[in-house]
Amino acid sequence: MLGRNVPLPGSPETAELETVPNPHPDCIYLVRFASPEFTTLCPVTGQPDFAHLVIDYVPRDLLVESKSLKLFLASFRDARGFHEACTLLVAKRIVATATPLWLRIGGYWYPRGGIPIDVFWQTGAPPDGLWLPEQGVPAYRGRG
Repeated sequence: MLGRNVPLPGSPETAELETVPNPHPDCIYLVRFASPEFTTLCPVTGQPDFAHLVIDYVPRDLLVESKSLKLFLASFRDARGFHEACTLLVAKRIVATATPLWLRIGGYWYPRGGIPIDVFWQTGAPPDGLWLPEQGVPAYRGRG
């Protein structure tokens, strides 16, 4: 998809997630993607839901190609799913495609029905020696 004009995928299931070779497979380092305007639809009401996703991973031989990730994440805009399902679908798709050494995701969802729901998942303990910064998204505090 890189370098080509491609349409938005019709669904997360049909979206293609691409990889590129890791130029430093001998190093343990962190790659972070932040999607502060992730959008999907409530599976019950069809109303939009919004989240700030933070994806941290340690690559092995492959990197997630960012344009394909952007299109994959955008494919959720017309898809219905609970916060937990959407967050884990993103993470597990990256794990299946890029087979990282380690991955964690933070899904910081804006309130639905007055309750903010945050979803966190990781593949296991982070590798020894990895510099792991905080995700930097504060807990929801409303207007106060």
